[in-house]
Parts: sequence; structure tokens; C-alpha cells
Amino acid sequence: MSATADDAPVGVPRLELPLVVEAGDIDALGHVNNTVYLRWVQEAAVAHWRARAPDAAQAAYLWVVLRHEIDYVRPAMAGDELVARTWIGGADGLAFERHTRIVRPRDGRVLARARTLWCPVDPASGRPRRVGDEVRALFAVPSPEPPGGGAST
Repeated sequence: MSATADDAPVGVPRLELPLVVEAGDIDALGHVNNTVYLRWVQEAAVAHWRARAPDAAQAAYLWVVLRHEIDYVRPAMAGDELVARTWIGGADGLAFERHTRIVRPRDGRVLARARTLWCPVDPASGRPRRVGDEVRALFAVPSPEPPGGGAST
């Protein structure tokens, strides 16, 4: 499942993380460096996990990135107040999709769009680990049922 809109689909909970562009975020071109957006995407994902996952799940799983895709739409400048909005997407096996938008609230402009794939891992071994139904329900949008209930002949 892949979202193309600039906001979470109806019924999918999102987290909003306030951000302020600091002087150290600015590159030689005078705007926020692309690596800073990546840091914000990661910070929003971690904050969302910590806000929604039960304590037992937080102890049982860590997450590693499989893929980042970021579209840089508009520059952010020093002092800009921004919001990172993040929400879950679909899951396929051990790949969990997450969407993030970096938005400037004063004018409502989207500055960057990101789609990231995450994999749950066992904290002790560092190896991929399947999540339980509770975590899957909290961090993956269910796939739509195929026409006819998914039965094949």
C-alpha cells in the first residue's frame, strides 16, 4: 500500500512532531540539508513507535530501515517552525511501510515527502523477527480484501 496524498488516510492514526530549523541544519546553499530531513523522518518514526507501542513490544522489538525514499519539494530555512507528520502504511511479511510529511504550518506547504520501509528485529540477536498480532494491528494498515473474499478456484 502506498499513500500519495499529503496526509494520512481517514482512520489511520498519525503522530505530529514539532521541529525548529537550527543553524546547524543549514548547508552551503542556505537551506536545510537533505540529511537533516532524513534525521527528522527517523525521529518521527521513533516518536510514533514510543507513543503507540506497548512497553512489552518496545522491549521485544527494535526497527531497522530497509529503504528510504524522500522527495524534496521546497526548502526550509533557519528559524522555520515545522511539523513532521507520520503514519503507517501496509506491511508485507517483515517490511512495514511508513509515510512522513515535513510541513511548514504557517503556510501549510509540504516541504518533503518520505516513504520508508522498516523491518522489526530481535534486540538480542539483531535478526529479523516477526511481530505479534497486536503490533501488526498498531503498525500496519490491513490490506484490502480482494474481490470475492480472496478465494481462488
